Formats: sequence, structure tokens, C-alpha cells
Amino acid sequence: MRREQLEENQIELYAVALAAGVGLGLWHPNFGASLEYLISPVLAVLLYSMFTQIPFLQLRAAFANKRFTAALLIVNFIIVPIVVWFLSLLLPEHPPLLLGVYLVLLTPCIDYVVVFTHLGRGNARLVLASTPLLLLTQMLLLPVYLWLFMEEQDAQVMSAEPFLEAFLVLIVLPLGLALSTEFWAKRRRSGAIWLEVTAWLPVPFMAMTLLFVVASQIDRIDEYLPVVAQVVPVYMAFMAIMPFLARLTAYAFRLDTQAGRALIFSAGTRNSLVVLPLALALPDGWILASVVIVTQTLVELVGELIYIRWVPAMLLQESKSLEISKTFSKKK
Repeated sequence: MRREQLEENQIELYAVALAAGVGLGLWHPNFGASLEYLISPVLAVLLYSMFTQIPFLQLRAAFANKRFTAALLIVNFIIVPIVVWFLSLLLPEHPPLLLGVYLVLLTPCIDYVVVFTHLGRGNARLVLASTPLLLLTQMLLLPVYLWLFMEEQDAQVMSAEPFLEAFLVLIVLPLGLALSTEFWAKRRRSGAIWLEVTAWLPVPFMAMTLLFVVASQIDRIDEYLPVVAQVVPVYMAFMAIMPFLARLTAYAFRLDTQAGRALIFSAGTRNSLVVLPLALALPDGWILASVVIVTQTLVELVGELIYIRWVPAMLLQESKSLEISKTFSKKK
């Protein structure tokens, strides 16, 4: 099989991985739960393989895109919290449930959003360059949001240390290894061969990540099914609302097509896989928070498979973006 064929059939592969995860987790709950320990290592390999395909010499230009950075911060840390606040009014006043919803929806994704942005024909380099800023900003603002949205004693169960650990393991380490790989590929033929090998890894490792997450957590979701039924509509509403608000923001900041798509994916994709270890470390009485986060992961993954086709084909088409840019130019 050629790599192009693998990439063309990746959506079907992800669907199979999701189904296999559900089946494995329900058929053998103990074995499925043991796969929880493999989530972070597999995700780290996924990000390493994806980072090696990005030309890092062009990342400086991404940092220089001030309009995109401003739009990214406004969408993720002003618009999203407002939307989340209104959506949370639809949920019962149950602290573990609300904590899980706030934790996952208030934190923009810093890992597989890059993969889905690339698949959705967005500017993955801009998203990659923004991950340190997004992580630091969410670390600073998340306690503030929790203090505003929840009772003080409930908000204090959170800790910033798991965020730093996730950043080091899932972003810094893969990024450093990928950069070393690219330097190696420039100087040695063996490095160039290895770089070509890594191009095969993103699709299968994404499928493995999905399988492990679902298999390890599906039994808990089944246990708390009545609660899950309450949060699913909220997650679906979030994923339906945010692309349109992000598109309007992209137009307001006059972002080009690929940057606009990157903004849409960042707005709609949350930090579920990174914050899951944090939720799993909560006291026993708060286990529902992790169930709520995993539920969001399942809803989001289905939504992302829709996003990668819908965003470039309908929501933000190349031709429409060009027409808007021309309109702005004429007004000037």
C-alpha cells in the first residue's frame, strides 16, 4: 500500500478504531482499562511523527502573524468562555460534572488539533507555533474561569502540575526529537530515510490513540450513562456553534483561507486527551469529571471527522475567502 492510499482511507480507519475501542472496552473491561497507561506514550509518538513532517524553518513566519495570534486568543479565551457559560446553564448543578465540562471546554487543544487542521486544509504551522502560547494562557486563565464559574472549594481541587507534565511529554519532547530528526535528515542519508519512514506513522498512531482512549474509558461511560446523556447535547452544541463564531472572527481579522481554517479548528477542538490524566488524578468522589471528559473526546472525534470535510468544502471555501479579501481591498 502506498502512503497516499493510507491517508486517503484514514477516516474509515479511524471509524474502525473507534468501533474496536468500544467493543474491546465493553467485552473485556479490565484489559481495556489497562490500556489507559499507553495513551500518553502513543500520543507522544503520534505528535513526533506529525511534527517531523512540518518544515520548522518556516515557523518564524507563523509567530509573526499577529492578526492570527490576536484572533486565536480572542476566540479561545473570550468567546469560548462566554459560550461555555451559557451552555453550562443547561446542565444540573453537580460539581464533578460541571468541573469536567469546564475543564475540557475551556482549554484549547495543543496536540491533535495540528493533525486535524492539516487534514482540514488549514495552516498547521500556525497552530503548531501557537501551542506554547495556548498552553501558558490556559494555565493562567483556567483557575480564574473555575473560580468564576464554580464554588471556590470545588475549583481548588485542580493543580497546574499535570499541565506542565503533559506539555513536556506531549509537546516539548516530540518537538525536540522532530527537530533533531530534521537536522539529521539534512546531514545524513540515513536521517533522510528515517524522515521518510516517519511520514507513515501519523495515521496508524492516530488510530491507536483513539482505540486506547475509547477502550480504556468506555466502561465508565456505560456506568454513568444517564449523566453522559445530559452532556452530549451540550458538546454537540459547542461544536456546532464555535465554527461559525470562529469564521466571523477570521473575517473580522482578515485572515487568509488557511489561517481562517486553523482558527476554526482551534476554536472547536478542546484539550481532552491532555487534561484526561489530570481528571484521572482527582479524588475518588470526582471520578465523574473524567467520564465527562472522555465523553467529550468521543463527541469531538466524530465532529472532527465532519470538520475535516465540511470546513474546507463548505464553511470556508477558497473562492469565498478570496471574494471577501477582494471586497476588503476595494473598500481600502
